[in-house]
Amino acid sequence: MIMSHENATLHDPDRCIFLVTGIMASGKSTVAQLLAEKLNRGVHLRGDSFRRMIVTGREEYMPEPSEEAIRQLWLRYKITASTADTFFEEGFNVVVQDVVVGPFLGQFVEMIRNRPLYVVVLTPNEKAIEEREASRSKTGYGAWTIAHLNKILQTETPKLGMWIDSSEQTPEETVEEILRRAFSQTPQ
Repeated sequence: MIMSHENATLHDPDRCIFLVTGIMASGKSTVAQLLAEKLNRGVHLRGDSFRRMIVTGREEYMPEPSEEAIRQLWLRYKITASTADTFFEEGFNVVVQDVVVGPFLGQFVEMIRNRPLYVVVLTPNEKAIEEREASRSKTGYGAWTIAHLNKILQTETPKLGMWIDSSEQTPEETVEEILRRAFSQTPQ
């Protein structure tokens, strides 16, 4: 459950970094916020905020992404990982929240230098995602379909960390499961 990193800059058992990922409308934002609120000196780092900082020239990552869209996605991940490491090195517990699926997950985990790092992949079923998406004020799918993103998550994403089917859980129950599973492990 804890991602090891042979070149970790800092390994501090008194604080940690969580990466909360999953497809859009899987509950990442809510769960990450609640999780950060449970941690001493907790930070909720929204990776998507770095994407939105690009005011002109932004290229969205679509099913057939341009080279520039791929470059911007990696830039976002690089800034997110660096920011997480900086907060951690300054004594904070960090909860990173972003859509990091497919082969990107393993590479993103390696970009975060500090440990312990707990990867949390939220995997509610498609029906739950559709219901959550319908109740949100924002829509996130654009050219993507729930089925397409879920297929990438289920078939192309490395099975790292905790995979939690939160379909029947409240956000609070999901956070409790994350904390129970993370802190019942002996840090590596």
